[in-house]
Amino acid sequence: MLSSVNKYPFFDLADIKPELEFSYKKYQPLNPVKVGNYVPFDLDNNQSRWQQFYNGAQTRGLIVTQQLLSKPLVIAFYSHHWGGAGVTRLIELNAIHTEVRANGGNLLVITTEKSDSLEKIAWEQSLTLNFYVDTANEVAQKFRVYAENSPTWNIFSGIDVNIPLLATYVIDESKHVVYQHVNRNLEEIFSAPAILSAVYHSALAANSKKSA
Repeated sequence: MLSSVNKYPFFDLADIKPELEFSYKKYQPLNPVKVGNYVPFDLDNNQSRWQQFYNGAQTRGLIVTQQLLSKPLVIAFYSHHWGGAGVTRLIELNAIHTEVRANGGNLLVITTEKSDSLEKIAWEQSLTLNFYVDTANEVAQKFRVYAENSPTWNIFSGIDVNIPLLATYVIDESKHVVYQHVNRNLEEIFSAPAILSAVYHSALAANSKKSA
């Protein structure tokens, strides 16, 4: 006679609790700010957040953010993880820094971290640039060129770290974007004349308001 006793214990599925719960972040494509947008970002005066170079040599000096933002500002995003493309961008920015000032503006490079490689590049390329260390990507997020749910490796092969896009902006004194260039394929041409024109016209407009 077959036994009517069930050899296998009975489990109520409701009593089974998963040991691990996985959170899923939906991918959202980056939507960088555009001309006309207001960007409510701030810069920290703490000198540990700044790196300054003059003709390749690192310098020490007080940077007052209020003065920096009192003129049209060319603001560019850089990370050493961009490799050669990033170095090329620094060289291009360095080539116009004198003209930016002559046209009434300032120039600032936003980087993700302080690194020995940056000092090496600055020396080899004789850079005269100011860098702001955006360790938590607060500024990059304000410009929407970085987001946790839109990692860079989803867009570019060979990048295994989530870093801000290679982007260059010009903002006026009221923090409105007057020029934008987001290099989405690393093949777009850096337009120095367009940047300088944006700086010049923004400074001219600001001076006209002050003298009115």
